[in-house]
Amino acid sequence: MVAQAANRLKESINIKMNKLRFIKDEGSEFYKELNEQIEQYFIQTGMKKTGNTKMFFKIFLYFGLDILFYALMITSHSPFAFYAFYLLMGLSVLLTAFNVSHDAAHGVAVKSKFWNQLLFSLSFNLQGNNAYVWGKNHNESHHLYTNIEGSDIDVLNNPLFRMTESQPLKGYHRYQFMYAPFLYLFYSINWFFFRETLMLFNLSSRTIKVEIPSIEVVKLVIYKLLYIGYMIVLPIYLLPFGWAVVLMAFLLNHFIISLLFVAVLGVAHLSDYVSHPVPDQDNKLNMSWPKLQLLTSIDYHAESKFLNWTLGGFNAHAVHHLLPNVCHVHYPDIIPVFKALAKKHKLTYMEMSYSESLTSHFRFLKMMGRNEHLIPMRYEG
Repeated sequence: MVAQAANRLKESINIKMNKLRFIKDEGSEFYKELNEQIEQYFIQTGMKKTGNTKMFFKIFLYFGLDILFYALMITSHSPFAFYAFYLLMGLSVLLTAFNVSHDAAHGVAVKSKFWNQLLFSLSFNLQGNNAYVWGKNHNESHHLYTNIEGSDIDVLNNPLFRMTESQPLKGYHRYQFMYAPFLYLFYSINWFFFRETLMLFNLSSRTIKVEIPSIEVVKLVIYKLLYIGYMIVLPIYLLPFGWAVVLMAFLLNHFIISLLFVAVLGVAHLSDYVSHPVPDQDNKLNMSWPKLQLLTSIDYHAESKFLNWTLGGFNAHAVHHLLPNVCHVHYPDIIPVFKALAKKHKLTYMEMSYSESLTSHFRFLKMMGRNEHLIPMRYEG
């Protein structure tokens, strides 16, 4: 048994990051009371924190649309229909990731641990990305140490973008707020072709290092080849449109997915309102973990039922970070409790319109491209 445990340990993902300590402050009391009231809410309503009937419908809907649009795409009789169904399938897959994959990664899409893992692995791996690596990084790095360089894997040190104060300020960075939308087009293609592949060689724009276990390396290669097979090779083989038409559909699909993905998620943590805390020499932060989440997240139209349905709760990002054990379908009902408690404990909860959050994102890019230091704007809610 000891040998088996040792082998499992060797095969676990190794995330080389700074592990931090937090202090107790008003955020600690807020978080304690929040959990108590959320528990009471679910006891009184008799519901589970995991997905309900609405979530089951969404699971069948989005997976069904994925299959339907792929079937229509692969049997298209005209280039116009081929492009239409290819792009609709891409949109459907993205919505599946927002609404199903993400909650399944946190174990709350459904009650069963097995089905959560299956839903997450199936939907993520079939996009050509490694579910295990992303899940570990997301849960054990980004959620724990949001916006902290050297601890949050989503903090980038990309030479084309200046996102942190530790990066040297280059002359071309003053234009990054203008060329950013063009580079955002390549987000998902970079993820598919380079992001995880570079991790295999211990090369990455991430500010922490990740070593991928051998079995996941094999899976990574297999699923990427499989993705190329059914998204490029099979359409070329079965349809009479030629490789150029198929390749253009593939690229256009990734461009659209990238813009939508960055538009939904990029504004949540990259804003001139949010903080980018720096720990002291002992890896200690001068705030509690709940307060960190509120200071590093922007919500937009958090109580919107339409956005909750469409974006899987990503518009209520601070709520998700503090309550990852609650399925997003419950957010509209618990956000009033969340807001009331934040106000009671005199904590700043940053919520705004989407246009305001997007404007703030580009102000952040402009500021980081022209100033050595970032001083967050004061939020006046």
